[in-house]
Amino acid sequence: MNEPATGNPLFGHPNVVCTPHLGAATSEAQENVALQVAEQMSDYLTRGAISNAINFPSITAEEAPKLKPFIALADRIGSFAGQLVDSGITRAVITYEGDVAGLNTKALTASVIAGLLRPLLADVNIVSAPGVAKERGIAIDEVTRAAESDYESLMTLSVVTEDHELSISGTVFHDGKPRVIAINGIEVDAVVAPLMIFVSNEDKPGFVGRFASLLGNATINIATFALGRDRAGGSAIALVEVDAAVPEKLLAQIKMLPGVKEAKALAF
Repeated sequence: MNEPATGNPLFGHPNVVCTPHLGAATSEAQENVALQVAEQMSDYLTRGAISNAINFPSITAEEAPKLKPFIALADRIGSFAGQLVDSGITRAVITYEGDVAGLNTKALTASVIAGLLRPLLADVNIVSAPGVAKERGIAIDEVTRAAESDYESLMTLSVVTEDHELSISGTVFHDGKPRVIAINGIEVDAVVAPLMIFVSNEDKPGFVGRFASLLGNATINIATFALGRDRAGGSAIALVEVDAAVPEKLLAQIKMLPGVKEAKALAF
């Protein structure tokens, strides 16, 4: 086709206004586009602001610093759940309570889903995660509500798999560090660290001593040790930060301890 299409019967018609289809290709337009791209990249790299992205929610420069610690929390609780599940995920519900409910929850949800899928799909990211979840038939629901707990902001991920359900709640304190404050309704207070061990067990005397002895004998140093239980003699959980990766042989020994229901080595 010759351009301009002066031979076309619509060209010059009194009821048709013809315009160039490459209006953005002028030297002035190209210069403005280049400046705009540079400014938007600068805003993202220096302030975390995202604008005009095709497949990710926009984040203003004012929102970015408020969102940053909660995006880290969203990724951690998603990754936590993803490392605990052993069967196909069918549904995930993310509940936002308190101040966090007023933030850009679309960006937070994308971070949760990316963390949730990453243990299975190493190349998934915050942009691709929602689409990948949809392709895999995973239903994603968001719930926002006023604070119903003692925390200013609370984020809870509930995951339904083919075999069971799992819930993890977390928050961010003034230090900006993500914290897990409940697992399956059992309260605990643990900063999310790079290397951790999660144990679910019966609340019986002697577990902590036997567990710590195994780690000591394997020269695995304990950095922090957080415990929680639903009631005396009931179900208990432990979240332990360690200084080195846990070998499979040691993990198998932990699983063999009396009363242990589940033991997982976690990496963030």
